[in-house]
Amino acid sequence: MVMWVFGYGSLIWKPGFNYDDRLVGFIKGYRRVFYQGSTDHRGTPEFPGRTATLEPAEGEVCWGIAYKITKKEDQEVALTYLEVREKQYDKKAYVDLFTEPAASEPAVSGVLVYIGSPDKKVNENYLGPASVEEIARCVS
Repeated sequence: MVMWVFGYGSLIWKPGFNYDDRLVGFIKGYRRVFYQGSTDHRGTPEFPGRTATLEPAEGEVCWGIAYKITKKEDQEVALTYLEVREKQYDKKAYVDLFTEPAASEPAVSGVLVYIGSPDKKVNENYLGPASVEEIARCVS
């Protein structure tokens, strides 16, 4: 069984796991926002940095890269790695990946993506919207 993982932030340029192939593409119904706090690799508990997350948005798309992982042992290593790397994200979803803007059928279905939800009860690191200046200060 093949596993696909969608990266829409730093996974685009630094996946950190072995993969067999990758596809540039987009998912529908989401937009990328810098509303997720990071207290481990982009900030501290006192001063969290901001990282990308996805927000449901009808009619929007989010471009990124989907990584194909074929070997079972590579899948296990990748999932273990991602569970640590993405630990501040509280939600996993399985989405369709499209590679052509006019396509009505996805290129790949069931692609795993990590999301930080806006529910502070389950995602204590959610920071929410802010001005462009504030987001730039926390991202840089």
